[in-house]
Amino acid sequence: MATRGVLNTIPLLEVADALSRHKKKDWGDVSMEDWLSNNYALSHGGRLLSSYHTAEGVKFWIITEADRSATTVLLPEEY
Repeated sequence: MATRGVLNTIPLLEVADALSRHKKKDWGDVSMEDWLSNNYALSHGGRLLSSYHTAEGVKFWIITEADRSATTVLLPEEY
């Protein structure tokens, strides 16, 4: 899923590239604490959070729910 803000702001190719990185466990521009938390969540359950920037510097997040039922691409201000 993608929010309206993402659909109106971020080129689909950049969203697709970020989703590919997220799937490959490249969490982008998150803190070391979040990076370790994501790695822990992979084997113990928990939410996954990635953070990326577009070529023009717009920050956006990808969040996968703990039960893996949904992945959402959103702008931080939409959280």
